[in-house]
Amino acid sequence: MGIASLYFLAEDELKKGHSVTLLYGAATRNPYIEGRLIPGAKFITATEDGTSGHHGKVTDLIPQYIEWADQIFACGPLPMYKAMARMPELKSRPVQVSLEVRMGCGRGVCYGCTIKTRQGLRQVCQDGPVFNLEDVIWEELASV
Repeated sequence: MGIASLYFLAEDELKKGHSVTLLYGAATRNPYIEGRLIPGAKFITATEDGTSGHHGKVTDLIPQYIEWADQIFACGPLPMYKAMARMPELKSRPVQVSLEVRMGCGRGVCYGCTIKTRQGLRQVCQDGPVFNLEDVIWEELASV
């Protein structure tokens, strides 16, 4: 899924006159993505190999931007979400994450996409795919 799911959200916020800062992380530099994806959004990169922007993980950048962020939306791999859930800076903050899980039927019949949350079992296909970061019980989520 990657960053594509955030495109329309960012575009809508820009149309409303809000500022948008996009923290983008990848293993290595992707010249196609950089600066072209969402015109008008501030684009900050982090690459694990140091070929673009911050040398490290995108989650390393969160503390620098969290103080003034009104809303936080994330789309990425499970390890990123688990790292975010452990960050004290994000505790009690409005953070929404978009989960990508295998869905057998996409209609809530097979229960293949069921996850544990603080409110009980939820199906990603029916109740999501967007959840509050603090609601998901990340230790119970083996893989997505």
